[in-house]
This record gives sequence, C-alpha cells and structure tokens, in this order.
Amino acid sequence: MATVELSFTALPAHVRTARLVATAVARRSGVDESLLDEVRLAVGEACSRAVEGHLLYCPAEPVRLALTESAGRFEVEVTDTCERGEDPAGPGAASSSAADSRIGAGLGIAVIEGLADDVEIRETPEGTSIRMSWPLAEAAR
Repeated sequence: MATVELSFTALPAHVRTARLVATAVARRSGVDESLLDEVRLAVGEACSRAVEGHLLYCPAEPVRLALTESAGRFEVEVTDTCERGEDPAGPGAASSSAADSRIGAGLGIAVIEGLADDVEIRETPEGTSIRMSWPLAEAAR
C-alpha cells in the first residue's frame, strides 16, 4: 500500500476527520477489527496534541498525518511543524494553564503508549513527530 497523507488546519473539529480516515485506512490495510478502536483513539490523541501545539505556536501551519502499511504493520505518523520557543504568555510565564498543559501532555503520551503496539516520539526544534504502529491481521498478510 502506498502512503496516505493528510494535512489539516489546526482546528479541534478536524481531529474527528483524521480519526475517521485513519480507521478506514487501517481497516483496508488489514488491521484486525478488535484493534480499530485503539487506532482511532491513539490517532485522535496524537492529533489533539498536535492541534493544541499549533494553536499556541503556529496556527497557520497544518498538522500532518501519514498512514502506511509496511512489513506486516500499519504505521501512523502525526507530525506538528511548530518551533516551540518561549511560552506565548511571555518570558518566565509559569501560569497554571501552562503547568496543566504539561501534565496533560504526559498523560496523552501515556494513553497513546497504552493503545498502540509500538510508539516512537521524535522531538526537534522544528516540531514533534509521533509514530505509532499496530500488527496486521494474519489473513491480510
């Protein structure tokens, strides 16, 4: 299967579309029906995290989603392209919402790691990439 790529404006309403597309492509790729809810939820969480970052740091940039079948696995990569500099609230801002956001970010990663079979997170100054994968069903291989 070729890679399916989706870019969307960083709006929470578009996360639902990303989840639906990922679930449809996973089903078509041969992911077992029992794992489709996990794919949907993990992709939704990763996309929500990316949208949140984009809304804070680069609202005009799209969130990117890549869906690939490779070596008996279904892989999803969610990429945000935001350079995360100083807190938009200003230098030294340690607001409770920033602290709450960091706690939520850690919880979101834990949720993703609990749902996906394999997770790889790459953070660079240009943004963050979350790659998740699930095995394909035996019958589809």
